[in-house]
Amino acid sequence: MAGDNRTPVTVIGLGSMGRALAEAFIDAGHPTTVWNRTPGKAAPLVARGAVHAEAVETAVAASPLVITCLTTFEDTRRALEPAAVALNGRALTTLNSGSPAGARETDAWAAGHGARFLAGAVKNVPSAVGAADTLLYYSGDKTVFDEYETTLRVLGGDTVHLGGEADLAALYEMSVGAILLPALVGFFQGAAAVQARGLEAGTMVRFAGKWLDMIKSLLPVYAKEIDSGDYTDAASSVNLFLEGAAYDEELARETNVDAAWLAPLHDLVKRAADAGHGDHSISALTEVLRKPAQAV
Repeated sequence: MAGDNRTPVTVIGLGSMGRALAEAFIDAGHPTTVWNRTPGKAAPLVARGAVHAEAVETAVAASPLVITCLTTFEDTRRALEPAAVALNGRALTTLNSGSPAGARETDAWAAGHGARFLAGAVKNVPSAVGAADTLLYYSGDKTVFDEYETTLRVLGGDTVHLGGEADLAALYEMSVGAILLPALVGFFQGAAAVQARGLEAGTMVRFAGKWLDMIKSLLPVYAKEIDSGDYTDAASSVNLFLEGAAYDEELARETNVDAAWLAPLHDLVKRAADAGHGDHSISALTEVLRKPAQAV
């Protein structure tokens, strides 16, 4: 596909996700320049049509839109420091992990070097980059998003600008990401319990998927309860979960599985009951998770 009328793009960082981003731009016909601390990672992309810049300064100067895919905001600033002068007048978009504070600091750093900043997050695995339903969200300079939205949509069809505050993407990245580890550890514990009976973990997959679908269907209900502060319509109460804790412990003993990771969760449920939420919806745990505002 000819790239004459397509925005040139530079991709900094060629791990599994960065490589997938660069491949998507190449396949869509965008002139693509790549750079990585380990130059050898660029070779497969060069074979597909990318230009490998030996210096990060050259990579940044090659395109009006610079997309970084490094581990953290701190890593991004460190990698780009030698190219700080070249950032002037360019659009810098970060697709990495990190805190809202890191996003704010990078926004200020970019502005100090004359760059327009857009922070983003890819909410899927590298193999899903470019798919119509792959979600990416961004926050920060809306002029960058508006100018390059068509280019950014190459990475995923579900592309959203959250707002002008540079840290919103990081806030949602971490808030949504908090779901992942507890869900995975729950599956891993279940897999160990099933294997204790001589069964394969694969036999759980169909049922676990249905369970996750059910949980997904409840999220709008719980969000409404949390936003309204009304937890009285309890389809699943705090007390119900409190009673279930004993069965979790019983199954752990029977299957010889370490379920110690559940103890803080059970404690959270007990604290909610002690705070008067026993008959309320389990979403009332949000009230226990909130810490009182500190006096200034």
